[in-house]
Amino acid sequence: MIKKININKNYEVRLDKYLKTLFTSLTQSFIEKNIRKKNILINNSRTKANYVVKLNDNLIILNFHEQLYKNKIVYKKNIKISDYDLKKFNKSIIFQNNDFLVINKWAEIATQGGSKVNVSIDHIIKNINSDYRLVHRLDKETSGLLLISKNLKYARYFSSLFKQKLIIKYYIALCEGSPKNKNSKVILNIKNKNQDIEKTITNYRVIDYKNNITQILYNPETGKTHQLRKVSKNLGCSIIGDQKYNINSRYTRAKLMLHSYALNFTINNKKFRFTAELPNYFQTFMQKNKLKFKNNIEKELNTF
Repeated sequence: MIKKININKNYEVRLDKYLKTLFTSLTQSFIEKNIRKKNILINNSRTKANYVVKLNDNLIILNFHEQLYKNKIVYKKNIKISDYDLKKFNKSIIFQNNDFLVINKWAEIATQGGSKVNVSIDHIIKNINSDYRLVHRLDKETSGLLLISKNLKYARYFSSLFKQKLIIKYYIALCEGSPKNKNSKVILNIKNKNQDIEKTITNYRVIDYKNNITQILYNPETGKTHQLRKVSKNLGCSIIGDQKYNINSRYTRAKLMLHSYALNFTINNKKFRFTAELPNYFQTFMQKNKLKFKNNIEKELNTF
């Protein structure tokens, strides 16, 4: 059976999220699988789970069946946020106004919930205010700057800025080994979890090198899962502490040395620039290996 649905409102949400509001029994894996198999189309064309549905789009489900696409009562798990996690979150805030806030996320906390996640940043912000929304992601092991909108208007606004590549991101990484070039642009095709090929663009600049450890400043133009970790491996200098892409590392007990260091963007002609202090374990590792955090790092940020 074929089911056609006309999008009669400008929801501005991802297709996978939209489908979950229509058919609450659907799992993420089911949605992605059927999009990949072309059972779910937009305007008679193949689409992706992260496609943002628009007004007057035609959603077509080729394998529709009430037993497959059904609604059920969803009981949300009540996540209790400890005083410790709440205090840690509040302490991590480096800026906030009426529309958004910026935190210096600590490592070892997931950005979003999942089957193996007890508490995430998303859980914490929803506990504070249900209107708060994540507008981008960091890996669980990655520390540093994370943007959070306080309302739907700014969630959409930041989403638009990211799509237009108007939010400039910089990361500091400590890598084992060194790249061939001191600075370059890396264009790399990587596979996502659905095995689809995605093009990534990453600029980098070597900041320091000692004891076969390279301190790299990364400026990714795209934002794909594990992008910097995969790029580092491709450059022949995997990130220290990366348990997935640097399995033969001599630093077997090190945490992931990847930090979201700076964010630049403009809102209503007002320029915003945020930087996040490196975690203590990151600084200690640098000191132990005689790596220096250059005083003119701000100058380096403008070299890309």
